[in-house]
Amino acid sequence: MITNMLRGAAAFCLVLTPLALLLPTAGATAIATMVPAPEVLPLEDAVGRLPVVEEDRTGYTRDSFKHWNTGLDAADGCDTRDEVLLAEAVQEPAVAAGCKLSGGKWDSYYDGVEVGEADNLGIDHMVPLAEAWESGAGTWDAERREAYANDQGAAASLVAVTARTIRSKADQDPATWMPPLPEAHCRYIGEWTATKLRWGLAADQTEAEALKVYAEACETTVVHYSPAP
Repeated sequence: MITNMLRGAAAFCLVLTPLALLLPTAGATAIATMVPAPEVLPLEDAVGRLPVVEEDRTGYTRDSFKHWNTGLDAADGCDTRDEVLLAEAVQEPAVAAGCKLSGGKWDSYYDGVEVGEADNLGIDHMVPLAEAWESGAGTWDAERREAYANDQGAAASLVAVTARTIRSKADQDPATWMPPLPEAHCRYIGEWTATKLRWGLAADQTEAEALKVYAEACETTVVHYSPAP
């Protein structure tokens, strides 16, 4: 995935976790505790890894995904939304009591708009909550759905963009909606695919076919993702 100026390092790249942590034991034997290894794939191969299944939205409500919670730092007075805004700002805003943000600047990559007020931004779930539900999250427990809805462990899971583009997107997948800025399409498809792979979500047939078409046009795009904890 692609990170912004303050949230990551390389295009289409998540923060990578160590492959293994060596822990000493009483017998002086090091035990390798494995953590999920990051995956690095061409976009076309990454799209090919998505299971293709029929989607089912039965039982979905937005309240099934608790958000926004207290974020990464429960003591900072900012919820997940505010923390994402602070992380993605290209010019840092002032922060008043109650995590009230003023000033600052953000680049909304969906439409290429520079935004100077936090109130004009929304935080988009790269894969919308309803789409996540019908792609596999409907079988999760409430704790995992909350983790998904507040995921700051991958730069692309939550993205600060103009509120109007979020309203336009709603709960659509790339078969029916793409960012209005054509130059954003390859990044968007890479981030969408990586988010689904990170959380073990599927795609329906129409979505999968659309992703394949875009992947063919984005042949230089590379997807990096780490499985969610």
